Amino acid sequence: MIDLLVAGGGPAGLAAAVCGALAGLETVVVEPREAPVDKACGEGVMPGGVRALRELGVDLAPAGGRELRGVHYTDGVHSVRAAFRDGPGLGVRRTGLHRALWLRAGELGVRIVPGRVEDVRQEDDAVLAAGLRARWMIAADGLHSPVRRALGLQGPGHGTRRYGLRRHYRVAPWTDFVEVHWSPRGEAYVTPVGETLVGVAVLSAERRGFDAHLADFPHLAALLSGPAAGPVRGAGPLRQRVRARVAGRVLLVGDAAGYVDALTGEGVALAVASARAAVRCLVAGRPAAYEAAWRRLSRRHRLLTGALVRASGRERTARLVVPVASRLPMVFGAAVRALR
Repeated sequence: MIDLLVAGGGPAGLAAAVCGALAGLETVVVEPREAPVDKACGEGVMPGGVRALRELGVDLAPAGGRELRGVHYTDGVHSVRAAFRDGPGLGVRRTGLHRALWLRAGELGVRIVPGRVEDVRQEDDAVLAAGLRARWMIAADGLHSPVRRALGLQGPGHGTRRYGLRRHYRVAPWTDFVEVHWSPRGEAYVTPVGETLVGVAVLSAERRGFDAHLADFPHLAALLSGPAAGPVRGAGPLRQRVRARVAGRVLLVGDAAGYVDALTGEGVALAVASARAAVRCLVAGRPAAYEAAWRRLSRRHRLLTGALVRASGRERTARLVVPVASRLPMVFGAAVRALR
C-alpha cells in the first residue's frame, strides 16, 4: 500500500505530490494526459505563488516567462496601477510551469502513472482507486472534478455562469504589469509570458467567440499587432461550489476544492498553498483539519474575487470599477498587495 495517491497531474496535483514526497510519503500521481499539459488560464503567478514554488525546489528558470511588477486596471479611459509589495510575480506559459513541476516531482521519486480516477472506494485505513491502494488520497482533478462528484461533494450550481477563453499573440510585451481591461460585458486579462509573447484571457458571462469578445476592448485590440499564436482554449463555467473539501481519507485541492473566478489570478498560488496544507494535515493524521485550513487560506481571495465578480455582473457597476479605483489608488494598492 502506498502512502499518498494523487488524482490529477496538473499544477495542483504535482504540487501536492512534491509536498508529499518532501514529507517522506511514497506518492503516486494518476494522470491521463502526457506532459506538458496546457489549459485555458491567465498564466500569471502571484508573488506568493512564485515564492512557494521555489520553496518546494521547483526550478522556474527553464520555463522562461517574464517578471510581473504589479496589476494595472484600465477601461481605455481611466487607469490605475499598483506594484506588488513582496517581490515580483511571474508570467509563464502554463506548459512551462507544468514541465517544471513534473521534473521536480520526478527528482523526488514521485511515480506518475497513466490513468483516470473516477470511482473511489474507502475502507477504514485505505482508499482504493485506479487499481491502487493508498493510505490517503488528494483529488486535484480540476474544475469539473470527477472525484468530487463521485464523493457527493459537488455544491449547487446557481448564480451567474462565467467562462474564460485564452489566446496567445506574437508581440513584444508593452508592460511588465498584469493588465486587466474592463468593459460592461466582461474583462480581458493580459499577461506577458515571453520576450515576444503575451497571453490574453477574456472572462465573461456571455458565450461568444474570442474575436467577438476582443471587439469590446478596442484599445487592447490595437496593441495586439502580432499574429495569434496557437489555438483558443476555453474553460468554464468557472464558479464551482463545493459542500466540503474532506470526505474520509480524501482531500480536495486546487480547482477541485472550489473556485470563484480567474479575475484576480491567484489560482496557482492557492493551489500550492492548499496542497501544502493538505499534506501537513495528512502527515499529522488529522485530515478533518484541512477544511478549516483551506477556508483560512482562501478567505481573502474569496472575498476580493467575489466582490469583483459581483461588480462585473451588472453593466452599471462594471462601468464604475476602474473610475472608482482610479480615484482611490491607495485602496486599489491595498487590494493588489493582498493578492497571494
